[in-house]
Amino acid sequence: MQGITRLLCTSILALTSPLAWTSDANTQARQQWYEGIATGYQSLTTEAGELAESARDYCQNPAEGSREHVEAAWLNAFLAWQKVRLVDFGPVENNNLSWQFQFWPDPKNLIARKAAYLIGNDEPITPSVINQSGVAVQGFPMIEYLLFDQEFNAGETSLPVARTCELLTNVAGHVKGNSDALMAGWQAFRPHYLETEQYFDTTIRAGMATLEILEERRLAQPMGLRGSNKRNPYIADAWRSGKSLQTVAATVDGLNRYFLPGLEISLEAKGASDLADRIRKQFNEVQQNFPGAHLPLATALKEEDQFRALQSLYVDISQLTTLVNDQAAVALGVVRGFNSSDGD
Repeated sequence: MQGITRLLCTSILALTSPLAWTSDANTQARQQWYEGIATGYQSLTTEAGELAESARDYCQNPAEGSREHVEAAWLNAFLAWQKVRLVDFGPVENNNLSWQFQFWPDPKNLIARKAAYLIGNDEPITPSVINQSGVAVQGFPMIEYLLFDQEFNAGETSLPVARTCELLTNVAGHVKGNSDALMAGWQAFRPHYLETEQYFDTTIRAGMATLEILEERRLAQPMGLRGSNKRNPYIADAWRSGKSLQTVAATVDGLNRYFLPGLEISLEAKGASDLADRIRKQFNEVQQNFPGAHLPLATALKEEDQFRALQSLYVDISQLTTLVNDQAAVALGVVRGFNSSDGD
C-alpha cells in the first residue's frame, strides 16, 4: 500500500512540477523586472534633479558654459527617460505621466504654439500655470524646444530672457516633481506588481509594444519606409536637438538592461534557452552595429552612406522585434493586446 501511495505521489509531482517551475520562473521574472525598472526610475529621478538645478543656476547666472551644462543635463535626463519608456503600466499611467514626460508625436506643433502663448502674455509663469497648461508644455520636448529650436533661438525671446527662463525652470521643476512621484509610486506598487500574475503578460506586452514603436514609428516612418514614402526627420522625436538616434539607442539599452533579463528567465524555464540566447545575441548585434548615435537623423537620412547604415539598424531591430514579438511571445503564451501608445 505504501508503494502504491509513493508511486501516486511521484506521479502527481511529475505532473505538477512543470507548472510549478513555470509559475516560480514567472515570479522570478517579475522580481527581476521590478528591480530593473526601479533602477531606471531612480536614474531618471537623479538626472531630472540635475536638470532642474542646472536650469535654475543658468537662469540665475547665465555665465559662459552654463548653457552647455543645461543642454547636457537635459540630454542625460531625457535619455534616462528613454531607457524606462518601455513601461506603459502602473504608476506611469497616473495623470498621463508618460505624456507629461514626453508629448510625442506633435504633428500640429503644439509645443511651439504653447511656448509662444506662455512667453507672450503677462501672466507669471508659475508651477500652477505649468500644471494647468497640458502635456505639450510639461516635459522634455518643451525644454528641448527652448534650448535647441533654431528659429526660436534666433528671436528676441530666446534664453536667457527672463520670461523664457521662467518657463524653462518651471518645466524642469515639473519634470523633477513627476520623476519623484513616479519613483515613489513604483516603490508603493511593488507588492501589487509582484503578487499579481497578470503583470507577467503585461510586462512582456510592454516590451513588445516598445519594439514595435521603435521599428515602425521611430525608424520606418522617418526613413520613408511607411506612410508617405518620403524621408522626413521632423516626425521623429528629439529632431530639434539632433538626438533622435541617441534616443533610439537609449531605448534599446533600456530594453537590454531592464526587460531582457526577466525574459530570459521565463524562456529558459519553458525550455527555450536557444531562443533566449538568440535574442541576447540580437540585442548585442543591434548595439554593436549601431550607426553613429551622435549623428543627427537628418544627416543620416540625407547622406547615402549613412542611410545604408541606418537601413542596417532598421533590419537589426526588425529581426529583434520578430524574435521577441513573434517567437518569444508564442513560446510564453502571451497574446499581443491593445497598447495605450497605439493611438492619440
